[in-house]
Amino acid sequence: MLSANSLRFARCCVLMVGVAGCAASSTSTPTTAPAPSTSSSRVALRQFIDSLIDVPEFRSTHWGVLVVDPGRGETLYSRNADKLFMPASNQKLLTGSTALTQLGPEYRWSTTVFARGARRDGELAGDLIVRGNGDPSMSAHMQKGEALAPLRAIADSLRAHGVTRVSGQLVTQSLFTDGSLGYGWSYDDLDEPYSAGVDALYFNEGFTEVVVYGGARAGDPVRAITRPAATYPRLIVRATTTERLANGTSAADTTASRAITVAQDSSHMGVLVTGAVTAGDSAIVEITFRDLRAAYLAALREALTSRGITVAAERADASSVPATTVVDSLFTLRSPTLREVLPFFEKPSQNQIGEILFKTLALEKTGVGRADSASRVVSRQLIAWGAQADGFAVRDGSGLSRHDYVSPRTIVTVLDAMRKSPDFRTFFEALPIAGVDGTIRARMRNTAAMGNVHAKTGTLDKARSLSGYVTTADGRMLVFSALCNNYVVPTRRVDMVSDALGVRLASMRLDP
Repeated sequence: MLSANSLRFARCCVLMVGVAGCAASSTSTPTTAPAPSTSSSRVALRQFIDSLIDVPEFRSTHWGVLVVDPGRGETLYSRNADKLFMPASNQKLLTGSTALTQLGPEYRWSTTVFARGARRDGELAGDLIVRGNGDPSMSAHMQKGEALAPLRAIADSLRAHGVTRVSGQLVTQSLFTDGSLGYGWSYDDLDEPYSAGVDALYFNEGFTEVVVYGGARAGDPVRAITRPAATYPRLIVRATTTERLANGTSAADTTASRAITVAQDSSHMGVLVTGAVTAGDSAIVEITFRDLRAAYLAALREALTSRGITVAAERADASSVPATTVVDSLFTLRSPTLREVLPFFEKPSQNQIGEILFKTLALEKTGVGRADSASRVVSRQLIAWGAQADGFAVRDGSGLSRHDYVSPRTIVTVLDAMRKSPDFRTFFEALPIAGVDGTIRARMRNTAAMGNVHAKTGTLDKARSLSGYVTTADGRMLVFSALCNNYVVPTRRVDMVSDALGVRLASMRLDP
């Protein structure tokens, strides 16, 4: 139940903006009061935003808001615009813009396959070496449910080179040379798909689905599989099948997935599946890969097997190949372009693509695929765009780090720089669109902001953000950033403020 202060705040949003659609779940048609015109609209905007933020529920909250009309070089509203905030996934705006600027929209990642040993009569008498530089496209998300498709393409190319048997091992070479996890990531979240690590050989966004099937009757064995790769990680199944009650629910739980627990086994032997599932029912639980290269190699082995290619070695060797080793380059698999990848990054706020872009920038611009090198590359770009050196602290590419900091002015500076970029359309169209797609598909519906606001969200514990572009009722593109830290109210209350801001800006007229 909302407090009295919350109820007053909600009424304020509805009365001043006329948007029942301020809340993310709204589908009703709002009745928007006419926005003031001429210079009074600027005064009214300031009063409106102040009225949303200066309420008792936010007395301990840190708000930063900046709204500018870049065409006129005019600041329409500013509050704490130069203070630092934890941006959460608004960090992706910095990563995506820098990647697009420095790598270019047609940039592609490569996965190169080498042979170490002689080839004769269909056999490679030695090892098959796979070198990656971060192709982010080997996932069910980007391959329309067929995460193994690029790996099968590798198998097809290998057969085309006359290889049907590898007498040695599968060996990986990763051009990312530091740890797979970002600095300052929350330890408690590391089994969750959004906190999966990254590697230059990267499969299915760093996680697997564990599908658990109950037996036909109570007490029957439980069966579990992994997908999209069927052979990794190893599952240790200790779950039980429970009886289905007369009303159709389980004796253990009314929802099968809540009764099943999937966790890393403490002995490091695999993934432990425990709990209960209703007879005839199933549950799907996601869990991250602890060994990213082992996951990649297991999926590659499956792809090779599906094309009739055998690998003699029982264990895939994930060691790097010495620089002095003589190898024969067979072929290179090329990823989709950055232009094609960017919407899969920004719209769903995909953390692992952010980390891949981050380390790719370091690899391409410094020759070293490390996060600390990437931080310097991004920082130099921000300063080149006009950001102040004390207006940001870059520690990762996704915003998962609780050591990332950025000011609203820095974000607006980046957004304005991209507005003037020849690649602006690519950047703009990759952002979530209010009421249409991405992380704001259910927000600002049936308002002037719907289909208009292109903006990036951000969410961490006690950090929420929304920054992007909006076009006013008289056709002026505005740039805005709303960052909120240290709140104790429900997150939807913070969203109500940023949504109301988006709707107000889309409804207002600035001319003359």
